[in-house]
Amino acid sequence: MNLGEIRNWVFDMDGTLTVAVHDFAAIRVALDIPAEHDILTHLAALPAAEAAAKHAWLLEHERDLAIASTAAAGAVELVRELAGRGCRLGILTRNARELAHVTLEAIGLADCFAVEHILGRDEAEPKPSPDGLLKIARAWGVAPGELVMVGDYRFDLDCGRAAGARTVLVNLPDNPWPALVDWHAADCRALQVLLG
Repeated sequence: MNLGEIRNWVFDMDGTLTVAVHDFAAIRVALDIPAEHDILTHLAALPAAEAAAKHAWLLEHERDLAIASTAAAGAVELVRELAGRGCRLGILTRNARELAHVTLEAIGLADCFAVEHILGRDEAEPKPSPDGLLKIARAWGVAPGELVMVGDYRFDLDCGRAAGARTVLVNLPDNPWPALVDWHAADCRALQVLLG
């Protein structure tokens, strides 16, 4: 299938549509999480009160980052072109849905994504679980194979593969995960060129 023929696009947010600014090492230090642990998985395993307090800290930290978000190279033009072609657009993020909306406002793309098509860590199991992509496919009434998952990290690609969707890796100069990637573009500008 040609990339330009795909009508159902799901994007990761941070580092994909935005310039990546999360300092995950610093977040782990602030929340007393071992360096080798995934942040969300670690928080999910904590006692409820401790988890709630750490989630609240994380939400406030991420809110500051969301407000200051800047668009990744070519991201606004790519999304606007897809919207102009009548494609369905969704967001699947490990962030909170409300912050994804704040981020989209900050980069000028909030009008391109319906709120119900933005899934965060409270609406679906976090990537690499395919849960969110499968929910979007059901909501849109399409088979997962008709979706493309666009992201900048292995979790996005693992999620897409597990759901049976196609995958695009952006914003990395090389492709460290060739077995997981259907298309690779250095940035969103290059991805827009691939649409033909």
